[in-house]
Amino acid sequence: MVLFPPASCPRLIVKIGSALLVDPDGGVRREWLAGIAADIAARAREGQQVAVVSSGAIALGARRLGLAKGGRASLEDAQAAAATGQIALSQVWAETLGGESLTAAQMLVTLDDLEHRRRYLNAAATLDRLLGLGVVPVINENDSVATEEIRFGDNDRLAARVAQAAGAQGVVLLSDVDGLYDRNPAGPGARHIARVERIDAAIEAMADGGSASGMGSGGMISKIAAARIANAAGAQLAITSGRIERPLSTEARHTIFVAEKSAPARKAWLAGGLTARGTLIVDAGAVRALGQGKSLLAAGVIAVTGDFARGDLVAIHDTAGRTIARGLSEYGHDEAAQLIGKRNEEHAALLGYAPRAALVHRSHMAVL
Repeated sequence: MVLFPPASCPRLIVKIGSALLVDPDGGVRREWLAGIAADIAARAREGQQVAVVSSGAIALGARRLGLAKGGRASLEDAQAAAATGQIALSQVWAETLGGESLTAAQMLVTLDDLEHRRRYLNAAATLDRLLGLGVVPVINENDSVATEEIRFGDNDRLAARVAQAAGAQGVVLLSDVDGLYDRNPAGPGARHIARVERIDAAIEAMADGGSASGMGSGGMISKIAAARIANAAGAQLAITSGRIERPLSTEARHTIFVAEKSAPARKAWLAGGLTARGTLIVDAGAVRALGQGKSLLAAGVIAVTGDFARGDLVAIHDTAGRTIARGLSEYGHDEAAQLIGKRNEEHAALLGYAPRAALVHRSHMAVL
């Protein structure tokens, strides 16, 4: 069966990596791209709304500027290549989709655009309007201004975050591999995993961080991270090969990560967050309480790290360092540090004012 048919997936996000769109010499693979446009047009005629997350700006710009290492020798080179290549990338998409009587729109986003709640909602509203108008949004990270500290770093996770913002039911990551294997597929005896019901430590151990082409920035680690984000929002995510013609209409081997029940929109946004201003390390009792849907009380916290204010996103870790939840802190880091290990009835004397009900309230927390 073809992945995510329109009847069961009204909105679809398709991510295309640099190595699929750009050949090793830095030119666009126009014939392959025309097949993608034809597939999108066929889906649009059946009522599916499709957005594309497209890499390729740095690779295209590096060729035009004659930059070494594909434009990735330095941050400055990457930003210059992105600024130059994004114009060419947008033009290619506009022409190719236009050949199928589809209108393309460009959206460039940074990590902050999807990590700050108000900006995230603005981006979501824009996506919703474009898709409702029958436009195909073509989205990329704004690498010309992003820095190492404030960037997604790969378009796999960006695609999952876009799916969340768009309310999509499916995400297809077109890759240079045809899914997840139990070990590096370049080695002997690697077994393909067709379906993942739950992402656990065993699944994460199968990931390999490398990008086979050397052109992109994502590997299987980033794809599994993307699957976590998409699944938390109720979207299925598939990894399949883009090394075939018409990959969106051809049945081919793939791995699908199955979504569990969708979380409410705000909690899905919290769960998909990639940046946190601080970390709260909690004991085993707090881990159990969070698993039962309770708020995080200061009595269960054993350490606080980071520099955060009230309302900032914090990660909640167990003593083994695993992230078990994300939420908005009810206190700044200084006050949180005063309260750790203390029972609620002790808080007023420590703070000098009436305390809040929890360090992180369950209404502002997503358990992972």
